[in-house]
Amino acid sequence: MGEKPYLPGEQYKNQEWPEGKRIMTESVITEFTGNQRETVGRLYRYGTAGVTVLDSHNAVQRLYRFDPSSNTMTENDPRQPGKILRRFVFDNYGMLEETFSFGRPPRTFNYEPGGRQIVMREGGEYGAVGKTFTFEGSGVTETAFGRDGNIERVYSFDPKNETITIRSGGWYGDIERRLVFERLDVSVFCEPEAFLQFLMFTEKSAGEAEAEIDEQVAKIRAQAPGKSRFAYNGPQHSSNDRVPAVRSQPGPQSRPTLGRSHEERTMAGNDDIIDFIPDGASSSTAKGSPSIHDRSNAIPFEERWQRGNDDEDKLKKGESSRIPLEERFRSVREQDRTLTAGRSASIPLDERFQNVENKKEELTPGRSTQISYEERRTGKRQQ
Repeated sequence: MGEKPYLPGEQYKNQEWPEGKRIMTESVITEFTGNQRETVGRLYRYGTAGVTVLDSHNAVQRLYRFDPSSNTMTENDPRQPGKILRRFVFDNYGMLEETFSFGRPPRTFNYEPGGRQIVMREGGEYGAVGKTFTFEGSGVTETAFGRDGNIERVYSFDPKNETITIRSGGWYGDIERRLVFERLDVSVFCEPEAFLQFLMFTEKSAGEAEAEIDEQVAKIRAQAPGKSRFAYNGPQHSSNDRVPAVRSQPGPQSRPTLGRSHEERTMAGNDDIIDFIPDGASSSTAKGSPSIHDRSNAIPFEERWQRGNDDEDKLKKGESSRIPLEERFRSVREQDRTLTAGRSASIPLDERFQNVENKKEELTPGRSTQISYEERRTGKRQQ
């Protein structure tokens, strides 16, 4: 069995650590992205004084410190270790996350059903339920609230106490991350309070996830042509290259070629070379027929202008213009639009409200008046 995590642990509360001294290299957790152990995403140096999170380039990204005297864990700024970014307070009921940055509401993690489930609330103790973490036989299932019980993520514990596999969508979903432990057993984080500690220092923000994606894209683009598994590995051609023709022997019905004559190509030894059609050329131009632009130039300007001003092409008045305006709106004006009084106006007011007056009943004391004051105050039924 591996050692118990430093926070929370009763055996560590009486120990004092000198200021500035950090024992951070006792255990190493290597995080691999994807299914295979090829790409290292992050490194976690886990010790009795805290956790240091490094990226794939061994640059410190996060810094966590344990305080056994107050049963808390703090996230400190790596550039200013004395500056606290977040504080995590542990107790017998769960954990409270205190944030010190604008726009990040606090979160609470409460133990429910005998500690076999953790309920995360956003915005404090009485905030809305965000997620639930349920402890099962071989791992923890993470369910987002409002998904009708559909599992969003699974933390699967390796029976050999060496690996925690994080899958998306369920127990057989795609592997998001794989964390390999050295000099530390996976069973250390099987308890709810220890798992919360593991959850805090391994979670990724949206910015960190996007940075990892950008880094992978940059690696793919930086690879030399022909070596990337996503690139075309065949011969490369430019727009100025001549493409060898794949055709049969020319016959009497073959299409005439463009550019150089057949004799010139034969003398040059490039009979099987296809010339590219110049820009702006068309099939009609190649055959010698005049283009549309050439034919329109032959029409004089006066003839074009005269055709555009012919009376035959002008818009004609519609037949409705022959009907006078008085005749158009006469039927509308002759309609009687006077509002008439409704039938309810003929009913006198006394008759309208007579039924309401008759239905009034005297108020009677409620049944609660039969309960004595002592019984109400104490909540116990008097004999």
